[in-house]
Amino acid sequence: MQENENNDKDITSAPEIGGGDLKVYEVGYLLVPSIPEEEVGAVYGNLKELISSFDGVMISDEMPGMINLAYTMQKTVQNVRSKYSTGYFGWMKFYMSAEKIISLKKKLDLDSKIIRFLVLKTVKENTIAAKRFVHKDIAPRKKAPVVKGAESEEEVEINKEEIDKEIDAMIAA
Repeated sequence: MQENENNDKDITSAPEIGGGDLKVYEVGYLLVPSIPEEEVGAVYGNLKELISSFDGVMISDEMPGMINLAYTMQKTVQNVRSKYSTGYFGWMKFYMSAEKIISLKKKLDLDSKIIRFLVLKTVKENTIAAKRFVHKDIAPRKKAPVVKGAESEEEVEINKEEIDKEIDAMIAA
């Protein structure tokens, strides 16, 4: 699966095509799993062309990848109800005029290769949270055992100059 495929164009503000002000939209879609893996790229390209045909300007997108669905979804095409438990999920972020987004939704509704889709009005900025790195080699810290008794607790005199030297040595390294 390709990760966040950004276009080379850096669009800092919404472009104007035909005098209309464009808004930022994102479409998330789920493709039927019966599409052969070799043809997923072609379907993905067709969706990009569909958005371009409505004067949409791509911002970023992600190639669809196979996922397991949380629940079984149904789609009825030509009076045949199909159930799906997996599908190819992808998304695209683009500029488009508000008048044309309704026509885009109607076209996406008629596509038999799309199980479901969702079109959202959003912002241009990248809002994907970065994954946190968790190092599995490091074992969780254990608390030191508590030993009861007066003998285990010794008072040690703290020398501030030695502590400062240790800190400076750590910072310099």
